[in-house]
Amino acid sequence: MNSGTMTLEKAVDMGEYDPEYLSSFPEWHTLSRHIKWEFIKKALKNREGQIMQQYAAVNNVLDFSKKPEAQAALKNIEEQYKKFRDTKEKLLMEYSKPE
Repeated sequence: MNSGTMTLEKAVDMGEYDPEYLSSFPEWHTLSRHIKWEFIKKALKNREGQIMQQYAAVNNVLDFSKKPEAQAALKNIEEQYKKFRDTKEKLLMEYSKPE
């Protein structure tokens, strides 16, 4: 296997949680709904950690108050996190439904 090839596991480890994207991997279609949800939960956790790390990195910029671009970046990250939380909630509702 080529180390540059994206796999379902790599995508999840990198925080890709969109079921539509994950369905581009052939093995996705062989998994039970429960296993799919477990992959999605792992990806959500990974993505949330990435967003928090990004927020912390921008928030720790020296002389933050004198750098409007850093403030704009923080606002963008906050908006991204809100969208993430909304999507996370929708996925929870979707995968909580009986099969």
